[in-house]
Amino acid sequence: MFTTRRIFTFGLAAVTLSGCGGAATLPAGQATRDPAFLPQPNPGWDAWVTGFRGRATAQGISPATLDRAFRGAGFLPGVIDRDRNQTEFKRSLEDYLSIAASDERVAKGRANFARYRSVLAEVENRYGVDANVVTAVWGLESFYGERRGDIPVVSAVSTLAYDGRRGAFFEKQLIAALKILQNGDVSAANMTGSWAGAMGHTQFIPTSYQGYAVDFRGDGRRDIWSDDPTDGLASTANYLAKSGWRRGQPWGGEIGSAGANAGTRSLQPDPGGPVFRVGHNFNVIKRYNNSDAYAIGVGHLADRIAGGGPLRASFGPDANGLTKDDRQRLQRRLTARGFDTGGDDGVIGPKSTSAIAAYQASIGQAATGVPSPALLASLG
Repeated sequence: MFTTRRIFTFGLAAVTLSGCGGAATLPAGQATRDPAFLPQPNPGWDAWVTGFRGRATAQGISPATLDRAFRGAGFLPGVIDRDRNQTEFKRSLEDYLSIAASDERVAKGRANFARYRSVLAEVENRYGVDANVVTAVWGLESFYGERRGDIPVVSAVSTLAYDGRRGAFFEKQLIAALKILQNGDVSAANMTGSWAGAMGHTQFIPTSYQGYAVDFRGDGRRDIWSDDPTDGLASTANYLAKSGWRRGQPWGGEIGSAGANAGTRSLQPDPGGPVFRVGHNFNVIKRYNNSDAYAIGVGHLADRIAGGGPLRASFGPDANGLTKDDRQRLQRRLTARGFDTGGDDGVIGPKSTSAIAAYQASIGQAATGVPSPALLASLG
């Protein structure tokens, strides 16, 4: 079975014990991190690491690497909280694309494409993957490198391996992370990422890094962590190329667009919404993240970065009877009344829900947090 690079879908966002445990020394620059993501004393984790050292050594990890990796590492309670409390919900494609291809993400994508035009052209020439698609993946995964994660990977994945819910998987990620350190691609202090160990500009988990990361400039390191995104972009293109990307073929597109002409099947994720025709390369994008919404998000953002416009077909009202325009008006009117929704993108997320509930309570209604046409009308 092909294992996708990521553990989790886009939510449109990262080391040595002396011996086997002990209090951690906080690395420079981490003094402001959420305390839940700072190492905490945990005798169970210490004991687990003691046992793990033997298993790691048997897989080729040197004692010196283990010492470097675990110096300052520790149990992170925030990682367990995130793992145990992942919200399970299905976001509509309209809401997803409002985030994935927002005006800000499109504008930043065009600016970064222009800034790294020559690098992206080299990457496309070598691997055959559309540079706009590579840029779009970068935009969805880390907001063009602005949100790479600052949680130490060794601490994060060892915490998850010790916890045991997916212990075998995360121990495999930990071994891979240690091999990366042993190879000299990055120091333990600089190997940071998400709470689940996804790293760098395009959020590779350690095993995917081992399989697909590249040293594009030949400087001896596959560096996906630094401010320079070159190795990260090239690694993403390599991943897609090795997953079967067909040079020169579009991912697909909305019915009626040029890309859709090459599509092989129709797809309508939201009843009454836009219809897409998608082809082989759409399925390749799903090897990066196995989600139709993600693949459409990457493809549509890539098209927007290349100068294309918004989707032409409209989405119908949501389950509460509101269109996107209605939801945006609701957000603007709530904010004007002092109930901050955090913006007016038309996506009813946690902040908008809280604002709605607060407004409902202020007018003597049950604070359900659920929007409705009547609620919109009450705001004038």
